[in-house]
Amino acid sequence: MADNHPGEAGHEVTNVAGDETISFLCQPGLEQHLPPPQPASHFIPEWFRSLEREMGIKDAHGLPGLTVKACLPVTDAFSLGWIIPLATDVNVAIDETGFGIQASCSADAPFQPLMQHHPGQIGAPNPPFEHAMPMKWINPWRIIVPDGYSVLFSHPLNHCHLPFQCFSGFVDCDQLTTTVNFPFAWNTKLPANITLERGTPLIQLIPIRRDTLLQQSIVRTSSENEWAEQQQTDHKKNTQESIYRREWRVKK
Repeated sequence: MADNHPGEAGHEVTNVAGDETISFLCQPGLEQHLPPPQPASHFIPEWFRSLEREMGIKDAHGLPGLTVKACLPVTDAFSLGWIIPLATDVNVAIDETGFGIQASCSADAPFQPLMQHHPGQIGAPNPPFEHAMPMKWINPWRIIVPDGYSVLFSHPLNHCHLPFQCFSGFVDCDQLTTTVNFPFAWNTKLPANITLERGTPLIQLIPIRRDTLLQQSIVRTSSENEWAEQQQTDHKKNTQESIYRREWRVKK
């Protein structure tokens, strides 16, 4: 079920104290057996790659009807941070109850990448986990970021095809000197046997400087000028093709 198999050659990450570099460190002797973490843009899912940009119909304003392929904010989300891929093929088999799961790896697996949790840890089978089994991906990579940075761990953004949903976490990786594992809920409504291939994206991680996080908010009614500005922008957005790209998107 992996959408791609990122190349493994030329992987080298270094970290110089105080610079703006993220480092991924693994156990000595293990690196040659692991697909490396790579920029998230290397893992664009097949459902998105194969989607046409236009639907072949006009929208309510007479412009070409567009698919999500034309939505730059979605495209930009695919490129945020890095993704850690699955280290080996994993087969997951679910019994008729939906809560008995057996996971097996390929014979040459460098380590056991999957562990189970007790359903009660997420309140299953109570809503919203009537059809979910909590499990955990074992991560072989210690993550080092510069002082002042934390890492947001998230289910791979917009990877809607995956049979699991990772829980999000925000970890002060500038302080933690070991690995972070990734708890997730497996969708037990899917077919009883599914094989995840080596290279399947497991988690997306986005380093964030803690001192850039906004701490205060204001909730109020728009002023007349602000409301007029918003209406003008809405009109542009609905009547001019590619206006977001031309006027509002900051090039990354």
